[in-house]
Amino acid sequence: MAAAQPARSTQSGSVSLSIGQVLHKLTPEFPDLSPSKLRFLEDRNLVKPGRTAAGYRTYSAADVERLRFILGLQRDHYLPLKVIKGHLDALDRGESPELPGVSRSVQPVVVGVPNRLDRSELCEHSGASEDLVKEAVSQGLLPSGPLFEARHVQIVEMLVQAEGFGLSPRHLRGMPQAIRRELDLVRHAVDAGSQRNAKGKRSQRELQRELAGVVQQLREALLRQALDGLE
Repeated sequence: MAAAQPARSTQSGSVSLSIGQVLHKLTPEFPDLSPSKLRFLEDRNLVKPGRTAAGYRTYSAADVERLRFILGLQRDHYLPLKVIKGHLDALDRGESPELPGVSRSVQPVVVGVPNRLDRSELCEHSGASEDLVKEAVSQGLLPSGPLFEARHVQIVEMLVQAEGFGLSPRHLRGMPQAIRRELDLVRHAVDAGSQRNAKGKRSQRELQRELAGVVQQLREALLRQALDGLE
């Protein structure tokens, strides 16, 4: 299944929204969204709003969907803006790229509110057995509630792959604790940095997510380095 393509940033069509109207539409899904974040995304050429004769920004319906796509990838997959921009640029060129770290089954639903799946649907979309999902829940790799989000499909897909190598959720139960330790490190670093930075132009939540992405990439690079050292 190909990745869902967000609408291209364009001013065609009759919809013309102000920053305030865009915030009204998107903050229920993304509470940390702010005017400064919208301007930041514009500065990074991820979205290109139009301008009125007086110089005020105007956003089309396509711009809003593009923003929803970007914010969803940041929130749910911690993808760096550079990676997201490269993906959007490729889509704008008419290509059909895949997103790194985002499974094909999740990509079509990263735009907007994540789908809710019950356990049988999670098994169906991921190819996992009910026993595998049950064990993943018991080992803290998945939430214990009756419903799951679309992003959990990616987790279970990887658990299915790990099971093929003989690794069960029981063998991986230490991973959530390791991740929580990393998050504590991220929070501490951002809190300390915010105290030193009086400007505070970006929210702590946004900075935490960006630093978490850096830590994730560092972990992957160190793992590749260790693998390269194996004989």
